[in-house]
Amino acid sequence: MKTILLLDDDESILSVFGMALRRNGYRVIEASSGDEGLKLAREHLPDLILSDISMPGTDGQDVLREIRLHPELGCKQVVLMTGQTHLVTPRRGMELGADDFLVKPISLDDLLHCVEARLQRAQIHWRVEDQLLSRLRSSLQSTLPHELFTPLGGIIGLAEILQSDFPNLTPEEMQELIRDIHQSGLRLHRTLRNYLAILDFQNNPDGNGQHNFELLPRDVQESIQLGIQASANRHDRAADFEIDLEPCSILSTAGDLSLMAEEIADNACKFSRKGTLIKVHLSADAVFTVSDAGRGMTLEEIKQVGLFQQFDRKKQEQQGLGLGLALVQKLAARAGATFLIESEISVGTTVKIAFVVA
Repeated sequence: MKTILLLDDDESILSVFGMALRRNGYRVIEASSGDEGLKLAREHLPDLILSDISMPGTDGQDVLREIRLHPELGCKQVVLMTGQTHLVTPRRGMELGADDFLVKPISLDDLLHCVEARLQRAQIHWRVEDQLLSRLRSSLQSTLPHELFTPLGGIIGLAEILQSDFPNLTPEEMQELIRDIHQSGLRLHRTLRNYLAILDFQNNPDGNGQHNFELLPRDVQESIQLGIQASANRHDRAADFEIDLEPCSILSTAGDLSLMAEEIADNACKFSRKGTLIKVHLSADAVFTVSDAGRGMTLEEIKQVGLFQQFDRKKQEQQGLGLGLALVQKLAARAGATFLIESEISVGTTVKIAFVVA
């Protein structure tokens, strides 16, 4: 029997909707406040959560944000309900992480159809997740050795040149070899870091008990700068970045924020030509944006971000496992942030993360 948490401060809605759902074979848990709803959600781990948006104190948006941060509730289906669409639109509800949006007054038929559709979607979601993990393990058997041994081979080969031909090398040639060794080492480090981070998410989505905390404006700016600089140096494109970071405090960790900035910037570097502009912006309301003027991504490619794959590998000849944006997506969710990709073929791609303002 599927369990549904019904959350609304209107007692008549709790009574009518609760009765209708029970008559259709669902186990229903009711709560009249956001705090009570979150407590029951953590205790019972319902299959679906129906929550009103406008409630005193902890409202539906707060409930949704807390649910998405919870390691066991984060993947549950959440439907927001409201009669005040001038305050929260369906699109905004989806951007917040809701799976569906119902506008009051809601008929019992619409309610039941929505619940049935969401529960079916949840089953499909888990089957897809199983397939993704299986595909990841399978693909890594062929791609991971290449991504590890290629830079490692470069390091060994270049070091052998330095060792065997050292007396005959000019200072300029030695500098070039050392620079190439360093680049290969950075590539190897990044591959291992991202691979281990993704695997860690499968077993420990809340990040080893790590909790988000308030990052002050200076820490936010320094973390983003470190990530952008790492990517720009790796691609030798420091001159291509236009960076504008407005002061703001956000909920995250310095390490996660720096990693997100690096991977988004790396994606922009990979899929745009050297010499073209990459714009980095952080607004005062904590929206982080990276825009490039590259080849762009199709809608299907954007949908496949969570599949841990690299797009058009043979055609584009890009290096890497294709984990970058998938890792960013998971880190953003852990921070309670909204992750969005907008792109147009032959025009460019914009990646946005709307953080929670601390």
